[in-house]
Amino acid sequence: MRRILAFLYIVLLVVMGAATILEKMEGTEYTRSHIYGSWWFVLLWALLAAFGIIWLVKRKVRRWPVVILHASLVLILLGALLTHLTAHKGMVHLRIGQQTNQYIKTDDPHQMAEETLPFTLQLDTFMVMFHDGTAAAADYISVVTLTDGDEMRHDTISMNNILREHNIRLYQSSYDDDGRGSILALNTDPWGVPVTYIGYALLFFSLIYMLIDPKGAFRQLLRHPALKRGVLGLLLIMGNVTSSEAASSTLPSSTADKFGRLLINYNDRICPLQTYAIDFTKKLTGRKSYQGLTAEQVLTGWLFYYEQWCAEPCIKVKGGELNHRLGTDGYASLNDFFDSTTGYKIGPLIQEYYQGNNDALHQQANKADEKLQLIMTLRQGATLRVLPYTDERGKTVWYSPADSIPDTVEAEHKKYITEVFSLMYQDVLAGHDERVNVFLDKMLIYQQQNGGNSLPSKTRVNAERLYNAIPFATILFMVCLTMGFLTLGYFMLRLTRTGKSKLQNRHDESASQKQQTSYKWVLHFSFAIMLLAFLALTLCLALRWVIRGTVPMGNGYETMLLMAWLIMLVSMLTCRWFSIVITFGFLLSGFFLLVAHISNMDPQITHLMPVLQSPLLSIHVSVIMTAYALLALTFLCGVVAVILRFMNRRQNDLLQEQLESLSVLSRLFLYPALTTLGLGIFIGAIWANISWGEYWSWDPKETWALITFMIYAVAAHRQSVPAMRRPMSYHVYMIFAFLSILMTYFGVNYLLGGMHSYA
Repeated sequence: MRRILAFLYIVLLVVMGAATILEKMEGTEYTRSHIYGSWWFVLLWALLAAFGIIWLVKRKVRRWPVVILHASLVLILLGALLTHLTAHKGMVHLRIGQQTNQYIKTDDPHQMAEETLPFTLQLDTFMVMFHDGTAAAADYISVVTLTDGDEMRHDTISMNNILREHNIRLYQSSYDDDGRGSILALNTDPWGVPVTYIGYALLFFSLIYMLIDPKGAFRQLLRHPALKRGVLGLLLIMGNVTSSEAASSTLPSSTADKFGRLLINYNDRICPLQTYAIDFTKKLTGRKSYQGLTAEQVLTGWLFYYEQWCAEPCIKVKGGELNHRLGTDGYASLNDFFDSTTGYKIGPLIQEYYQGNNDALHQQANKADEKLQLIMTLRQGATLRVLPYTDERGKTVWYSPADSIPDTVEAEHKKYITEVFSLMYQDVLAGHDERVNVFLDKMLIYQQQNGGNSLPSKTRVNAERLYNAIPFATILFMVCLTMGFLTLGYFMLRLTRTGKSKLQNRHDESASQKQQTSYKWVLHFSFAIMLLAFLALTLCLALRWVIRGTVPMGNGYETMLLMAWLIMLVSMLTCRWFSIVITFGFLLSGFFLLVAHISNMDPQITHLMPVLQSPLLSIHVSVIMTAYALLALTFLCGVVAVILRFMNRRQNDLLQEQLESLSVLSRLFLYPALTTLGLGIFIGAIWANISWGEYWSWDPKETWALITFMIYAVAAHRQSVPAMRRPMSYHVYMIFAFLSILMTYFGVNYLLGGMHSYA
């Protein structure tokens, strides 16, 4: 029976993992119809549930928390089956002023049919709401009249605000290009959703009770002798500035700083121009500054001293072959991309790139071309949307000097918008810095007087300037990794010496007291450094929260910061019992901060898509990230266990004690991790059901999160899986299990894609 269960379990894991890869190659509809929607896939789940029930009965499991936990999983599967068999999906197209009681049934995209609604809908108004002064959509709103027999009522349908009638749910999905039509998604699932939600409720209850059950495995771990012995308390701790010709072709730092204090509509968000200057400089040079010049000086250098900067080798060029073609050594000037005979040197490569040639050389050329486009759009003034105008209706538009200003703008404002930069440019060239400062002061006043409701608060502006001034991720990853390696070395050295001392029965009370004093000093110092790092990272996340106005969990960069923050928090809370956790915390948080620093994750702060503006999203992401942080600590426990095993080739009592203690520590992280991972996955399912009417869509991220949950659940079944009772086997399993997290977070985001690739 156990072998059959193991076989079905492994087959399901392999099938789901393979399906996500197949989806990348063949498309979503193919995997939905040939795998996820197939009879044999449903049968696999049914067999697993059936044999699981038989196994529980055979083992005479009577503890009600365990029974409820497994019963909840069966209910969730039953709900999914009911949804598969009875739910229907469709689309309703509405035009303003027209009534309809028809919808297009879309269960099978190859056989769509028109069906009748039990009520009539009329679209009264459709609106796209924008963040003030930008083109970033804040919400999509359909105001409808619903007629059901003699009853008539008005309803509003928007993102995360659905309309329910006769077991039918209507969601805002899309709209017509002319703004006079709305497309609603329709979903009806009268049986699957209630059963599934009951399963979710029982699962949530049983997972949480697993942590507080006096007879449960987690509470027994808290009473484990290793916590009292403190066996693992052996811890722990333990660019040049060069001269440049560009320096003489820039505004003074004080004047450039004034320029950076202006506001700009950048990435559909009103923010300090300093933010745009930093992004411009980083994309161009790879750093936030250049040759001792601030980002604002680099930006204004290209804007006002274009000819001189064309000869400045400040454009970072990746790729040896492209550098060879340009005759550069990693940095090129704008002039290096042109010559009198061939013109634009990389022009043919760009043309071939858009014709489908995507090898390394052509990708490098395309990236270089994008950097040159940044310069050209700045030179034209198209990106400098720093001049707002608010009309009589209170609508604000931010213009650049290159924009075509409509006649509805008052003449004096139109004149100021089109001429202010030209006038300021003359004083820049003449070296009249004081007059330039006056221009900038007046421009800031103009923004405040004409920006209307689009202006960010003073608190938000100050928060963003402070955030821009401190490279949090860069500083913290260096601190954390340095402390992590130092404390790991101290730990391994002390552990080895302690082991030899015990094996040889050498007892030196004086030396022991000195070592204990040294250990306590190192531990307190490590804790203090981590506390400071934690406070700094807290400030970083708080600033991003203030700047955007929503919890900082909207992209990969922010979730990496959150992971590091959670790891630090868990480490400080648990180091009282296992001081080695401080080292784990430094290494893992340093790793995630390093990934955020060097990866392609975009740290820019932008408005969230309307569908993501739900409190359930914040709960979903934060709980999932907590689980990943805890599971990362189980991985590091396994790594240390393997290192100890190789350092001590011969088995001895001390080694076994150390491995067992590490397994206790690992399982202390495992149980809360499983709880938070389960909660996070299915809270996400509830959010999806509320947002677009489908609580489980077999998206690659959802699928790999489920795979991860199932893989780690094996480690909690110590009675059914004897290998999990052997410390070394357990640790090796946890090391390989961590690969599923890497696939879930990085593999899906950057290789497989899907709806969750924005994370």
